[in-house]
Amino acid sequence: MTGTAVSTAPGEQAAPAAHPLARTGRVVLAVLVLLTGLTLLLGYANKARCTGPGFDDTGRSTPDYGVRIERDVCYSDIQHLWIGRDIDKHAFPYVGGSITPDGQLRGGSVEYPVLTGLLIWAGALYADTDAGFLLGSALLMAPFGLVTGWLLGRLARWRALLWAVGPPLVLYAFHNWDLPVVACAVAAVFVVHGMRSDHPLARRALFAAVLLGLGFAFKLYPGAFVLPLALYVLVASHPGRLDWRGAIRVPLAAAATVVLVNLPFMIAGYEGWRASFTFQQLRKVDFTTNSIWFWGFRPESDPDDAAFQATMNWLSPTLVLLSFALAAAVGWWRFRRTGTYPWVGVSAAMLCGFLLLHKVHSPQYTLWLLPFFVLVQVPWSLVAAYLLADLAMGIGIFRWYYQLHAGLPSGIYDGFAAQAVTIGVWGRAALLVALFVVFLRVPDRLAAAPLPRRTPLAESVG
Repeated sequence: MTGTAVSTAPGEQAAPAAHPLARTGRVVLAVLVLLTGLTLLLGYANKARCTGPGFDDTGRSTPDYGVRIERDVCYSDIQHLWIGRDIDKHAFPYVGGSITPDGQLRGGSVEYPVLTGLLIWAGALYADTDAGFLLGSALLMAPFGLVTGWLLGRLARWRALLWAVGPPLVLYAFHNWDLPVVACAVAAVFVVHGMRSDHPLARRALFAAVLLGLGFAFKLYPGAFVLPLALYVLVASHPGRLDWRGAIRVPLAAAATVVLVNLPFMIAGYEGWRASFTFQQLRKVDFTTNSIWFWGFRPESDPDDAAFQATMNWLSPTLVLLSFALAAAVGWWRFRRTGTYPWVGVSAAMLCGFLLLHKVHSPQYTLWLLPFFVLVQVPWSLVAAYLLADLAMGIGIFRWYYQLHAGLPSGIYDGFAAQAVTIGVWGRAALLVALFVVFLRVPDRLAAAPLPRRTPLAESVG
């Protein structure tokens, strides 16, 4: 027998010795969570620069709110939407809401799925200014950011520093309401690959499907990951034969979760609930969408060009769905060659297809992609290049807006800010194409193995 003997009183059982790797792992997790918390504080301070010092009768920050948010690059959707969605009136979301023919939301309807709507309402509950709303929302969302850091640390150890201290967390943690949906997506991966459990894969996948369904009810995109998860269960639950029953239960569990979450709002106020989807359908490709469709089709990408906008309304979602199908198919080809379906990599590739081809590419979407840089061994050069392109976009876009709205002499596509946006849009687009390929080629293994399971003393020292 090896190891250190433990002295015990007669009749007492020796306590299990702590595994050295487990002790190291706890230190890693503590450091990662601490660093994530500090970065979240920086993220909040960055956005809070736009609040106050005074407020008008509606609770809007003064003076020069509209100028500062762009000039000082401290804009956030949270603060901005305090006015215009009845958030400042503390209207309960969706139930009494509607949308006007020209696409204006009223009566508590917001342009997001229902769990985000509830989060928005809760963040404003005790606020009477946009600064209070930003603070309340940050306090509600910060735990999701911390949990994400902990989960990524469990799954990938020090590689999770990309999340904990990455520039995107400073720029976008409180730009919109994205931390909860990111936590749901990462938690789904953790349930399948990192949780200490003796439950079979098919059962763990059901829990993951519920989390993906909850993610869909926050921001939709995790719903795309249900298909690769189901295909993974199909081929991995019982090596040598296909587990159709387990695979079918994955989308059923996700769909049931989505229905159960949405049904109360559909019953209580269908028009207000439907308005959130109608808003997105009516959204046009313009200079606020930051996508390849605006920058690649100038001057055709005019909000008043009905033919162009109608084409975008079917072309963009069609191409997104085709990218999903291609990623899933390549994943199946990989399974036929390697015996493993790379569902995490396929999910990441699907997200790349969405970010590239959707008609809207908001800056904070980088938070959606960042965990996949942690979970999959993407080359560091690609990660660094993407983060640099994102910085150019995340900072340049608001300086460009400032120049446009201030009527500065540079042309609409001239000047440093416009060039930074151009680099951001096209650099990001090229890198998303490269990442789509890389995510499907890199072996679907997490960057580091999760911590070992606890073992009895006899096993740990014998």
